Amino acid sequence: MQKLLIIILTCLVFSNLYAQEHTNNNKKEKNIAFKIDSLSALTLDSTIKTLYKVISGEKEEKRNWKQFKYLFKPDAKLIPLGKNKYKDYQVRYMSPQDYIKSSGDWLVENGFFEKEIHRKVDVFGNIAHVFSTYECYNSKSDDKPFMRGINSIQLLNDGERWWIINIYWTQETKENPIPKTYLNY
Repeated sequence: MQKLLIIILTCLVFSNLYAQEHTNNNKKEKNIAFKIDSLSALTLDSTIKTLYKVISGEKEEKRNWKQFKYLFKPDAKLIPLGKNKYKDYQVRYMSPQDYIKSSGDWLVENGFFEKEIHRKVDVFGNIAHVFSTYECYNSKSDDKPFMRGINSIQLLNDGERWWIINIYWTQETKENPIPKTYLNY
């Protein structure tokens, strides 16, 4: 009986050690998969391209939210413009973390690719304003976008890198089509 108890206890100890090691390996793999690319914000172009890249992915594909947050200056805002149920325009102010909480699961559950199709850039000293026209797809393989719009992105260059200060955006509607000035067609 005593030998049986020792065997059971030994199995439990090894089982527990295996489970801990397996959990630690999974944590390491997750951290490796979501490293921050500090070069992503060295140029205005790389900052904008990284912004689109980190929110885009196929269904069930996790997003690199660490990289997403890295692009933003503390206190930066993401500001969508849209109509409420009374057809009045309204804005919502979100931090990068608020955006992740409100949209992160939806992006992963549905698949979401935001593709820049046109860009207009104005720079003065250390500030930049980018009008970035986008199309949205649920999958890279989709032929037709389900939505289009314009991101108005304000950025700061601190001498080392570019920081996103704000992104203010609205979707294209029948009443508000994207002007040809902001399309490549």
